[in-house]
Amino acid sequence: MRTLVSGSRGFIGRALVAQLQADGHEVHRVVRSGPGPGDAVLDPATSTLDLSRLPGGTLDGVDAVFHLAGEPITPWRWSAAKRERIRASRVVTTSAVARAIAACDGTPPALLAMSAVGYYGSRGDELLDERSAAGTGTLADVCRAWEAATAPASAAGARVVNVRTGVVLGAGGGSLRAQVPLFRAGLGGRLGSGRQWTSWISLADEVGALIHVARDPSIDGPCNATSPEPVRNDELTRRLAAAVGRPARFAMPELVLRIAAGAETTREVLTASQRVTPAVLERTGYTFAHRDIAAALAAALPTGRAGRAARRGTGT
Repeated sequence: MRTLVSGSRGFIGRALVAQLQADGHEVHRVVRSGPGPGDAVLDPATSTLDLSRLPGGTLDGVDAVFHLAGEPITPWRWSAAKRERIRASRVVTTSAVARAIAACDGTPPALLAMSAVGYYGSRGDELLDERSAAGTGTLADVCRAWEAATAPASAAGARVVNVRTGVVLGAGGGSLRAQVPLFRAGLGGRLGSGRQWTSWISLADEVGALIHVARDPSIDGPCNATSPEPVRNDELTRRLAAAVGRPARFAMPELVLRIAAGAETTREVLTASQRVTPAVLERTGYTFAHRDIAAALAAALPTGRAGRAARRGTGT
């Protein structure tokens, strides 16, 4: 494939670009500054995508656009300015990419646009798949607007997949970057009651799912990028503690979380419950590298008890 990747310098983007190149695909990047030959330049201030450095100066001949860019949702306590950056970095940039695709003279490339399981809101024990309705809350509202911003590409006949991603577990980034030092210091513990569901996916499967979706023309619309086996927060806590070889003695009551992180981010992120299944990926034959949490953590943390088990072939 000939591909264009935004967010290529981020946690997921770096891994995606490396895998695409390893598989022999042609990769062009979307950057905001310091473009090189073959790069596209995204200007969020004007919501435009400059394609002049691409071969031919257009998206003609590009098979797939992976749009991964977005402001991180951390730090946890959101100011009004942070909340707006979270929204605009997703909606404005997606709109620019979608309009560039719509302007193609030839067959438009597929748009694989990042979204998140935050689309579903906090739903307790309800089992959610791509047919489930949107939830309520700040992140659900952002995700609805984020996905709606792909409309120009859809209207122009492009195949658009909204990849609703769960918590990505991998070395060197994502949620583990903040959690692992605490757990290694023996300060890890469950959040609130620990009964809330976490829908997660390994970094390898996030990348694998994105490439699978790009290559399968039958996939159109929402697609959950999550493991088939979501876990409750107390299980995730125990598994992560075991992976780093330390006990998880502590628990953070919800009141303490609200004081430390703010009521909104506690409700929307830390204690939100999303029990999501990847129905589309399973229906279209995607094979998960890491279906269970222990295997994913062993891959992400190759030292300690989990890593030793993985190297002995007993970690899955």
